[in-house]
Amino acid sequence: MNRSLAIKLGAIALLILLLLIPLLMIGGVISDRQQLRDGVLDDIARSSSYSQQLSGPLLVVPYRKTVRIWKLNGKTNERYQESSEETGRLYFLPERFELNGNVSTELRARGIYEARLFHAENRISGHFMLPERLGIKQDFADYQFEQPYLAVGISDIRGIENALQLELGTQRLDFVPGSQVGWLGEGVHVTLPALDASKVTELPFAFDLRLQGTGQLQVTPVGKTSQVKLAANWPHPSFIGNYLPAQREITAEGFNAQWQTSFFSTNLQEALDNCVAFARCEAFKGRSFGVSFIDPVDQYLKSDRAIKYALLFIVLTFAGFFLFEVLKNLAVHSVQYALVGVALAFFYLLLLSLSEHLGFALAYLLSASACVSLIGFYVCHVLRSVTHGLGFSAGLAALYGLLYGLLSAEDYALLMGSLLLFGLLGVFMVLTRRLDWYGVGKTSKTQVAA
Repeated sequence: MNRSLAIKLGAIALLILLLLIPLLMIGGVISDRQQLRDGVLDDIARSSSYSQQLSGPLLVVPYRKTVRIWKLNGKTNERYQESSEETGRLYFLPERFELNGNVSTELRARGIYEARLFHAENRISGHFMLPERLGIKQDFADYQFEQPYLAVGISDIRGIENALQLELGTQRLDFVPGSQVGWLGEGVHVTLPALDASKVTELPFAFDLRLQGTGQLQVTPVGKTSQVKLAANWPHPSFIGNYLPAQREITAEGFNAQWQTSFFSTNLQEALDNCVAFARCEAFKGRSFGVSFIDPVDQYLKSDRAIKYALLFIVLTFAGFFLFEVLKNLAVHSVQYALVGVALAFFYLLLLSLSEHLGFALAYLLSASACVSLIGFYVCHVLRSVTHGLGFSAGLAALYGLLYGLLSAEDYALLMGSLLLFGLLGVFMVLTRRLDWYGVGKTSKTQVAA
């Protein structure tokens, strides 16, 4: 390799490294705008309601137990009995739990940012099967049971949109705020009629719950058998939690999903016992599932993905310039390389700013068109040929089209990128197969002004 060629390649490599500085700055702008957007969305949720998690209902039976202890009188050696009273609660999960929900979404805007709120109309039903003596096998006579109540955990009670009323057989009982169960968090509860603890008791229940939230809706499958059905007008659901839907249907108009669980799959009774006995409630709260109403791939994530290919774009564009130099015996100044590289970097800034207002697809089309037009106009004069300039612009437009394909087909991005690079390498090798690399840079038929 002659000295002139080595200097040229070194200058191009240095330019590429210098262009990483504006690319890193644009990447920082993307991160800052994303954080600003997240802050605005959090502020919208703070003034309405956050993500919602429904836990319950649980049947809670408070009790007082008389504890008798035999002691020995040290003076008379006579035994005597002392009694004390302790309090506690018995917790029961439903035998069957069903939730049928119909969810609609709406957008709330603040400036250029939008948050997606959901309104879920839920019908919750099922029944409890209380064992004889409430499962107490010894000293049942020492127990005195107080008024039982039904507790429902709702992570953000500000989202409750209706007056809750429990249907207990033919009775209608009003819920009141507060779950009355500390580890269950916020929620509501309703006092039930006194139970006859001496026999097996079945308690059917049902109530309607209209719930507003932002972001996610999750349900804890508290029943020995649980069935949850959700339908919504959101066509991009992201199913979250420990259990995927057993059945789902997603269309352009929305989705339908159904979950089915049992105690064998959730082991929720053991999780409840650990929560009550040892205050280890993470397992109980974590056994949930639901759906996220957040766009999984927004314009900021797409812009961040796009800028990851910026270095590849610059290298390929400079490689195209270099081919014209060596094949047409032209001279392209380093400043001209730099101006084209800066124009390529500005594409990502245009893409970010336009996508906040127009959507990613249209912003990409306008940004790519602007950059291809500008670079094409400039290259026509640099290469002193409209034909060469148009050909270069066509190749650049094809690269932008391939980049959009890479961004759209995330699962096949690696395969498509590998094939693209291999194909471009093949083109480069074919075009330069007869080139005398030792003679490159020694003579120049045309000198292009910087």
